Amino acid sequence: MARGGQRRADRNAINGWINLDKPAGMTSTQAVGAVKRLLKPQKIGHAGTLDPLATGVLPLALGEATKTVSFMMDAGKEYRFTVRFGERTDTDDAEGKIVAMSDFLPSDAEITRILPRFTGEIEQMPPAYSALKINGQRAYDLARAGEEVVLEPRQVRIDALSLAERPDAAHAVFEATCGKGTYIRSLARDLAQALGTEGHVTALRRTRVGGFLASEAISLDFLQEMGQSAPPINEVPWILPPQAALDDIPALPVDHEVAGRIRSGQTVFLSAADIQGERGDADRVHLRKALCRNRLVALVECAGRKVTPVRVFKG
Repeated sequence: MARGGQRRADRNAINGWINLDKPAGMTSTQAVGAVKRLLKPQKIGHAGTLDPLATGVLPLALGEATKTVSFMMDAGKEYRFTVRFGERTDTDDAEGKIVAMSDFLPSDAEITRILPRFTGEIEQMPPAYSALKINGQRAYDLARAGEEVVLEPRQVRIDALSLAERPDAAHAVFEATCGKGTYIRSLARDLAQALGTEGHVTALRRTRVGGFLASEAISLDFLQEMGQSAPPINEVPWILPPQAALDDIPALPVDHEVAGRIRSGQTVFLSAADIQGERGDADRVHLRKALCRNRLVALVECAGRKVTPVRVFKG
């Protein structure tokens, strides 16, 4: 117990989000492990797995921010990716072995014409090499063991898809905005097959998750340098507050006394003026983020003047 308690005491009470720019060649789990070793947070998790080939935004939740991971998982995402036409691989990206080939290379006009078929709600078959579970086992583990991988197609949402660049006849660069659960590798494979050829992803960068942008992301090298700097870890601007994952949820400002009652799990009644936009609407329930001096207190349900805590955050 003492040894376990000591290990806990050695960890830093960091609460917030890091917008990490994941490097290529590293799994999301490895990226989490690297940050865990650097910053030693009490808790850490990530929102939205990236393939080892991929780079870009990997939101990392530390401490109390781990309670908001589900909201970040549901956030919209943007990608920029390159498709190599004429070859399909068993992993649907450049890390796999070639399993099918075609001599046909589509024109810009042919590509542009087919893109509307892949926007909106579409049905998508996940890659065999994915983290999805089949009878408790990861699909990629079964695939690597040479076993047949049988996955079910699922509905995903692609809000926008465009041809951004054409480096040469065999390659095309696309930009996509999509919802959770979308596999860009599957999208590349299906685009190519719809064009009458084969294809796989050769480069993939996630440029946005919710309000987290790749242009504002920080590298592991930067974290290595900053982790050794003098300022207290919770006072650096690159650790964003837990509510950074809750941009779409309206704020409910509360004072210190009300914040204490909400944090203790109590239902409180506020004046009608404090519940903006809900005056006289006692039957309709609204989700709000309760903030005290811009610090996240809780996620609460508001019905008229009644405020009920749903998820409480430590001060």
